[in-house]
Amino acid sequence: METRPQSPQPPGAPRWAAMFYDPASASWRLGAESPDRTPVLYAIGEMAQVKRARGDEVTVALWGPQDGAWRRFDASAADAAPQPPPSEDAVRPASGKLAERMQDRRHQVLMAGLSKAGLYDLTPDDVTAVQTLVDRLDETTLRRVAHWMAVAGSGR
Repeated sequence: METRPQSPQPPGAPRWAAMFYDPASASWRLGAESPDRTPVLYAIGEMAQVKRARGDEVTVALWGPQDGAWRRFDASAADAAPQPPPSEDAVRPASGKLAERMQDRRHQVLMAGLSKAGLYDLTPDDVTAVQTLVDRLDETTLRRVAHWMAVAGSGR
């Protein structure tokens, strides 16, 4: 089992920052930074999904300001175990470019709603639930569901 060094503190003044471990170079790289926490969490979720889709392992450290100094925060949601590949039952046959594009669009709408609700990294059960909604709901209904999640996430 490979051991990783602790994430180094990001360079510069304290702000929200995500450091990603790169196993190829055995080093940590700055992956996202912002004065606000939310965009960094969103970036962690997006980067984790991309890396997992490529079959890469995801290791991330979340750093942020506290009392004018750097502090490492818990990024366990973004550092979860890699998701297994979908089962053959979950793979849908392609029914044309338009159908595929519409399905991708519904997926993006739902993922945006989840992100606005504060859900940035999904478990395998979440991925299955998202796919079920994308497969069964029309775009108008899915947009309404995403809107409800966004409103719930904003605390209105």
